[in-house]
Amino acid sequence: MKLETKRIETKRLILRPFQLEDAHDMFVNWASDPEVTKYLSWPAYTKEQDAVGRMHWMRDQYAAGNVGDWAIELKEIGQVIGSIGIVSRNDNADSVHIGYCIGRRWWHQGITSEAFSAVIDYCFSEGGVNRIETRHAPANPYSGAVMRKCGLRYEGTLRQSDRCNAGITDADWYAILKEDRLKGRNP
Repeated sequence: MKLETKRIETKRLILRPFQLEDAHDMFVNWASDPEVTKYLSWPAYTKEQDAVGRMHWMRDQYAAGNVGDWAIELKEIGQVIGSIGIVSRNDNADSVHIGYCIGRRWWHQGITSEAFSAVIDYCFSEGGVNRIETRHAPANPYSGAVMRKCGLRYEGTLRQSDRCNAGITDADWYAILKEDRLKGRNP
């Protein structure tokens, strides 16, 4: 797989590598909100310095060649409002696991689906990926709606297999294959 954190532009969004200057937007727009982080594995940030630390870590990851973490910038306001990235990868199977989060003010506007769809297209067309998978806690059905809207197929629920800020939870798994996306069909 030949994945990079390259700039991707959609109608409303710019997906790009994080910069140190994004720390404030990250803290204010999503990372400090316990509702946003409720089903994530990392706790809500309590101080802006937490986001600054994350930006330094991201800079080091980019420099080391670890890729696949995009800032979601809303063109209309010129601010970073969320993130989407490759949580893990399986080079033996040409497979990646994608995770995403977005500030609560931008929920239910199709923004996450727009970002995820663009990352799916990039992974399949330029990244050498054959399978994209992701998961969500059943108590967070809107995340599953994003997955279905982007053409992912529900593959099953692993009982009490995950932990998030809400505690131990089941995990609903979804995936899409390159052949499905290229044929323009939802599996």
